[in-house]
Amino acid sequence: PGKIAKVKHHAALPVGEVGVFMQRLRKQDGIGARALEFTILCASRSGEVRNATWGEVDLDAAIWVVPAERMKAGKEHRVPLSKAAVALLKALPHGKAGDLVFPAQRGKALSDMTLSAVLRRMDVGAVPHGFRSTFRDWCSERTNFPREVAEMALAHTIGDAVEAAY
Repeated sequence: PGKIAKVKHHAALPVGEVGVFMQRLRKQDGIGARALEFTILCASRSGEVRNATWGEVDLDAAIWVVPAERMKAGKEHRVPLSKAAVALLKALPHGKAGDLVFPAQRGKALSDMTLSAVLRRMDVGAVPHGFRSTFRDWCSERTNFPREVAEMALAHTIGDAVEAAY
């Protein structure tokens, strides 16, 4: 069915527009804007970010380890954090290990609509998940990283067992 059914792609921002967009996003107030920024910087799924806890983040090592049970493929995902991502996290109020990094007002996880609402307020015709496509386009169009590296950065399962072995 997956080969017959039409694929509906998530609305994405063109690679060439990301720089200006990120400047605008950084001027937006609120935890939703920070969560969206982090989602884009890490090329992550919004659910991974919305449910991230301080115990998963090591700011000194600049790494975020998403446990297997919160990953789509059921495998732990280690995300190296850029200087911008570390700076964003350092600017947030820190909680205990089990506390959410991006909590909603009542301490629960942000809704997916919170991140989408940031984009709507900014009048941007993209959705949070679409930035993963933008990242993939950037990798293929503007870098020399192998396809497999880009796919692993997105926490995608690599092809078949033979391809994964390499």
